[in-house]
Amino acid sequence: MAVRAIRGATRVLVDGEVVDDRELVLAASRELVREVLDRNGLAPDDVISILFSATRDLASVAPALAARQLGLHDVALLCVQEMWVEGSMTGVVRLLAHVETERSRSDVRNVYLAGTGVLREDVPTPPDAPGPRESSASSGPPTSPEPPDRP
Repeated sequence: MAVRAIRGATRVLVDGEVVDDRELVLAASRELVREVLDRNGLAPDDVISILFSATRDLASVAPALAARQLGLHDVALLCVQEMWVEGSMTGVVRLLAHVETERSRSDVRNVYLAGTGVLREDVPTPPDAPGPRESSASSGPPTSPEPPDRP
C-alpha cells in the first residue's frame, strides 16, 4: 500500500457567476470529494488527510465541512485561503488529498470540475536541464536556470 496525493478543483457558479452561498459551496465541495473518491476507487478509510483551499471570494463556509457531511470523520482536514494572484480564476475550491492506495502514481486520477481543468494549462513547461559540464574542475556548485516570473 502506498500513500498518494490527489488534486482536485471545482467552482461555485450560478449561471456562470461566482456565488458565495454556504449551501452551494458545500454542494460543490461534496461533489468534488465524491468524484475524487469514486474516480480513484477509494473508501473513506483510505483517506489520510485533505487540505482544502478556497479563493478569497468564497468565505461563507469552510469546504472541509462537506467532507464531514460525507462521513469522513476520522480524516485530518484543513482549510486555507488560496493565495490571491491578479487575474486568477475566482470562485474556486481546491483540494489536495493524501490517500492509501494500491494504485501507481500514474494511475491516480486528479479531478477538475466546473471548468477548472484550465488551471493546469497555465503551468509553464520547465526549461531544458543544462547539459553536462565541459570540465570537472569547477569553481563552485552547479547553477540553476533563472526561475520563471511566476510559479
